Amino acid sequence: MKADILGVKVDRETMAETLLKIQEAVSSHQAIQVVTANPELIYGAGKDARLKQLINSAQIVTPDGVGVVWAAKRLGYPVEERVTGIDLVEALLPVAAEKQWRIFFLGSQPGVAERAAQKAAERYPGFQWQAAHGYFSREEEQGLVEQIRSFKPDLLLVGLGAPRQEFWMFSHLDLDTISIGVGGSFDALAGINKRAPRWIQDIHLEWLYRLIRQPSRIKRQLVLPRFAWRVIRSSKEQARTRKAR
Repeated sequence: MKADILGVKVDRETMAETLLKIQEAVSSHQAIQVVTANPELIYGAGKDARLKQLINSAQIVTPDGVGVVWAAKRLGYPVEERVTGIDLVEALLPVAAEKQWRIFFLGSQPGVAERAAQKAAERYPGFQWQAAHGYFSREEEQGLVEQIRSFKPDLLLVGLGAPRQEFWMFSHLDLDTISIGVGGSFDALAGINKRAPRWIQDIHLEWLYRLIRQPSRIKRQLVLPRFAWRVIRSSKEQARTRKAR
């Protein structure tokens, strides 16, 4: 059973189980959409019915961040571990190299997706790739779509930022590929924004590390206490409902 977090249905599978589901989709040539749902996206879905509908129609919705893991537990749906966009990409790359998949990197500023793909291919040689930045105009979009369709990727990594990447993925279902929303993962893969040391990740303070290094993220981080309050309020409503029965 999926975790119901403020009306958003989030999968409870581990990273290993999520990887297996994606591998099976590639092997069976099944086109699916993968949403990496962090607190900001879930909170935003509470104010946008269309966004919530899109997320809940995805075949895989991962718990992206410790905040989502906490919320799931608080609401009575224990989740074993977080499955973030960047961790999922880094786990998929060696599999892609071994199985010689085709990966399209779409998003970020000009040159970043290409640099991310090149660095990934150097580290895990074996997969084929193409890349394009996320600053395309409406007039350029059709050419981009045709490029992706012609390349026939096994994986389409969409790093357009949430919720733009979710809306974009679901408006291009005809690309017939496994599409994964990966947020700012290309900046990390390209070495532009370095990830927190492993020990900081292990104590679940990567969000604080990123905030210190990128103070401009403060506006996004202000969503977190509002998200937490909504979760707490929802859990209290659940408790009252159980008592009333």
